Amino acid sequence: MSPDFNSGMSEQRVDEWLGLVRRFLQILAARKKRQFSRRVSIGDLLTERGDNAAAYGFGEGTTMYDNVLVLGDVRVGRHTWIGPGCILDGSGGGLQIGDWCSISAGVQIYTHHTVNRSISLGEKPVDYAPTKIGNGVYIGPNSIVQMGVTLGDKAIIGANSFVNRDVPAGAKVFGCPARMREAAESPAGGAGCDHGASPSRASAGSAD
Repeated sequence: MSPDFNSGMSEQRVDEWLGLVRRFLQILAARKKRQFSRRVSIGDLLTERGDNAAAYGFGEGTTMYDNVLVLGDVRVGRHTWIGPGCILDGSGGGLQIGDWCSISAGVQIYTHHTVNRSISLGEKPVDYAPTKIGNGVYIGPNSIVQMGVTLGDKAIIGANSFVNRDVPAGAKVFGCPARMREAAESPAGGAGCDHGASPSRASAGSAD
């Protein structure tokens, strides 16, 4: 029977229920630690990453951490990995991400920015443009992809990069702003968490 917290339950009884909750969370934590070989957040204790992705209608085999922020029209293909702390903004005409992509921890992908609205004191509107990520794209940790950018199939974006131009298929770029690099420079930088050129469309900072 569930407790009625409005019925003047004794402090001792409340402590007993809290003890059961803590024990339940400890059991879940131990199970998840065996599964992922590390401690995980409360959200990951209560949800499966595949279920998180499926709830947004993302493709088969795609997984997503519980603390990913998804805004507007975001479409993701099959077997894509979306790391913790990412922002996927589809509010500006749609964000499309293909199959077998790796979106590393802390990546931010935008389809709008409010720079012109802010500096014009509201006289100019918010800028919008759809963003497209091809198949087999790797985006390194903490990188930002601006509105209106297209990343071609199998492009590699190095860690901590600011991408404000289109990236051709198979190209390797990194930096702030991101620029084409030689393959020998290993531009991919740090890996994701736990799994294995046209003019700038928006050269200002990231969206709000």
